[in-house]
Amino acid sequence: MRLFSMYRWVRGRHMIGLRGRNFIETPWAGGVVLVVCVIIAMLLANLPITKTYYHDLLETDLSLMIHSPEGLIDWMFPRGMTVETFVNDCLMVIFFFTVGLEIKREIVNGQLSSVRRAILPVLAAAGGMLAPAVIFTLFNHGTGAANGWGIPTATDIAFAIGILSILGDRVPISLKIFLTALAVADDLGAILVIALFYGGEVRFGLLALALLIMLGVYIMNRMGEKRIACYLVPAIVVWGLFYYSGVHSTISGVAMAMLIPMEPRYSKEYYVYKMRRLKTLMLQAENEEPFPNETQRFYLRRMSHLTANSMGMSYRLENALSPYVTFLIMPIFALANAGVEIGSFEYLNIFHYSSEIGSIGMGVFFGLLIGKPLGIFLASWGAVRSGLAEMPAGASWRMLFGVACLGGIGFTMSLFVDSLAYTDPDLVDRGKIAILMGSVAAALFGSLLILLFSKKSQES
Repeated sequence: MRLFSMYRWVRGRHMIGLRGRNFIETPWAGGVVLVVCVIIAMLLANLPITKTYYHDLLETDLSLMIHSPEGLIDWMFPRGMTVETFVNDCLMVIFFFTVGLEIKREIVNGQLSSVRRAILPVLAAAGGMLAPAVIFTLFNHGTGAANGWGIPTATDIAFAIGILSILGDRVPISLKIFLTALAVADDLGAILVIALFYGGEVRFGLLALALLIMLGVYIMNRMGEKRIACYLVPAIVVWGLFYYSGVHSTISGVAMAMLIPMEPRYSKEYYVYKMRRLKTLMLQAENEEPFPNETQRFYLRRMSHLTANSMGMSYRLENALSPYVTFLIMPIFALANAGVEIGSFEYLNIFHYSSEIGSIGMGVFFGLLIGKPLGIFLASWGAVRSGLAEMPAGASWRMLFGVACLGGIGFTMSLFVDSLAYTDPDLVDRGKIAILMGSVAAALFGSLLILLFSKKSQES
């Protein structure tokens, strides 16, 4: 009986492990985890028993301080580093590094690799950034909130692609590819906006030193260096220089990602030849010991090393980092940034307007819900009608508009830009509430339109 119970326990844990792996591999899993973390963050920030501890934890100082007894040395690094800044300036560097790898992959081998393929998603992304920025400015021009025009310009790829995967075959494959490429181009645009408009006072000496190191890394890449350590150490140094230069440190992640080699260390011919040789040697090493014996384990390790180095470092890093970014870094970011203490129902009133601070709520909400879809749709319509681009195969204008509505899901990048745009906690919190409400509204509106249009297509 005890043996049977142990078998059931082991089998149960095995099934849980399989379900967990299957969940992680679904495209919508990251979005579900983010939603749960947003709800937890909101509860932590508003429940009387937890809100004080929540904010105190985010403001905890993480800087390393060194004092001499005589007071001659007073050194702190990184200066001003709290838990919140650690999440936004350190962990998010890994997120932006992964985004940079995805952008490079799409530019070199993906949907942005040729002008003909890239023109539609790039123009759609540009329209989807311009229109919400204009709408936000109309509500907030000349007020204290005017600097937040970049907040509603971003698209959250995890949520948008996750919803499309849930909708299944109601959306043509070509439009899923279109939205993915659009989100990648949109990420690139958001990175440029952050770099150009949301940095601090630039210290050009530190920035020049960072650029000099990056030039050395580029030369090292061109000379054929393929060892990860040779890129990791300069990346950490470049991050530190960016952190103090006034250009936001996350940009260093994107910049270094562009320098990671995509070419494999070993060629296809060498891989095939060496793999056959190692396989033969491994089979010759058979003896009475269970497989694999010590000698066979040696050859299996050699085969594993050969296989890994027959893929480019960029692909390996993207594949290795993506699960940690999706299920660790982004949830931590949501926990640290989505917790808004709602002191009154005024925060939930997106129609609130004042001559001093304008209306962040209306600017962000309508920028995401109306500006993003209109900008994406009109730019796409203009590109196709003018002959610059082709309509995605099997797609209709109605369905494209429905997919464009999902582009209004801002969330991750929008929350990040919101934290950069304002220093007043009240403005930051108003922006966060509007981002959450606008993203939810865009997700629901886009999903309903897609369901409606797909049903009409089936009836006709």
